[in-house]
Amino acid sequence: MSTALLSLATALGLAIASPTVHSAPARAATTSSSASSDSLRHPEWSRHAVIYEVNVRQFTPEGTLVALQRHLPRLKRLGVDILWVMPVQPIGVKNRKGVLGSYYAISDYTAVNPEFGTEADFKAFVQAAHRQGMKVILDWVANHTAFDHVWTTQHKDFYVTRADGTIINARDNEGRDTDWTDVAELNFDNPALRRAMITDMRWWLLRTGIDGFRCDVAGGVPTAFWVDARRELERTRPDLFMLAEAEDPRIHAAFDMTYAWQLHHLLNDIAQGKQGTGALDSYFAKDDSLFGRDAYRMTFTSNHDENSWNGTEFERMGANHQPAFVLAATVERSMPLLYTGQEATMKKRLRFFEKDTVNWSGPSLAGFYHTMFDLRHRQAALANGSWGGVQTALRTDGGDRVYAFTRTKGTNTVLVAVNFGDAPANAAYRGLPQPGRYTDWFSKAPVTLSADGRLDIRPHGYRVLVR
Repeated sequence: MSTALLSLATALGLAIASPTVHSAPARAATTSSSASSDSLRHPEWSRHAVIYEVNVRQFTPEGTLVALQRHLPRLKRLGVDILWVMPVQPIGVKNRKGVLGSYYAISDYTAVNPEFGTEADFKAFVQAAHRQGMKVILDWVANHTAFDHVWTTQHKDFYVTRADGTIINARDNEGRDTDWTDVAELNFDNPALRRAMITDMRWWLLRTGIDGFRCDVAGGVPTAFWVDARRELERTRPDLFMLAEAEDPRIHAAFDMTYAWQLHHLLNDIAQGKQGTGALDSYFAKDDSLFGRDAYRMTFTSNHDENSWNGTEFERMGANHQPAFVLAATVERSMPLLYTGQEATMKKRLRFFEKDTVNWSGPSLAGFYHTMFDLRHRQAALANGSWGGVQTALRTDGGDRVYAFTRTKGTNTVLVAVNFGDAPANAAYRGLPQPGRYTDWFSKAPVTLSADGRLDIRPHGYRVLVR
């Protein structure tokens, strides 16, 4: 579901979250007075992970799990670690939007949409992904159901109702009315609903072997529920991974990762020349004050909502879509996301309620994304959460179209410089903390950098140097 992002001004006033319920083994927790997530213990396998969103309906002409499974070796070669699969459950018919309806209007939590295949097909897909060394998380829609879910008649008390007893349509993360007329708002004040929801989530862990969940409109559901759900689900899967469609620091009490919406919209503005790169310093300072170093923040230039409702990265970012991705994929706390079709330069908005297959014959960007994912996998400084290195801005004279920073962990330093401008930049920089011999990650050419020097960056380009 498309959601508005939380106000930073509101978030700055949030209380520290309740103690973590994570139990997966990991490194010792760090401490911080500014954020709730520093005590979280993420699965060890997530240390260098990157994530890919799978739109099952549009991925292949068949739109099935069996057809999707054939793409797993290619996604593994691309460098994908986590497959976020959009909901695979049956879609409601009552109040349906369009011909095929929304993935997020679920009529049965514990079944597979026959348009995609069978439960056995999904289980085989998960097993095949595991054999390739990839994890699978399923999109989970706890905030609402379709209007023809069996609960609407058998458990009407599971829903929010009007004075006349009719069920309301769903609200967004901030509790505001929406045009989501195909889905019914669930009432998490009801303990029986909470128990039923956790039971259905556990069903997928036990029956299909998935590794966790991406939780839709997670901010529209009480954080206390998510804390309870995490505690219960970890009894089945101790190394569970949870991604929240939310940007509230408190929700990290239950989730490994939240959306970095504000960074995404800032990058759109910078790419379009509406803001200068100086705004990034303010963003990172605020993000530091809200989120601990160990909070995973999903960073992206596209996803299913952005693509369908706000436009492709080419519409929103133009020639700057690559420097935007380079920056998003390397900043502190980031875990980069790639959406279905981005690696094939998909320049169309996929229709949300209809069949609209990705054109995989577009100019390939697979080499670019593979190189970025390989960077993430190989550089200690770019590990996720507090496993990675601290980010330090590198001052340049490149004006408001250039931004540079370093991240260092032990003897490993990664220098990233991006140019959102139309002209080449020969940017003077000052105060490189680790001067010496570097390697240009893309060209593999050796580069010797002094503490103060210059960096050449092509228009709408980037430099990534490692040592």
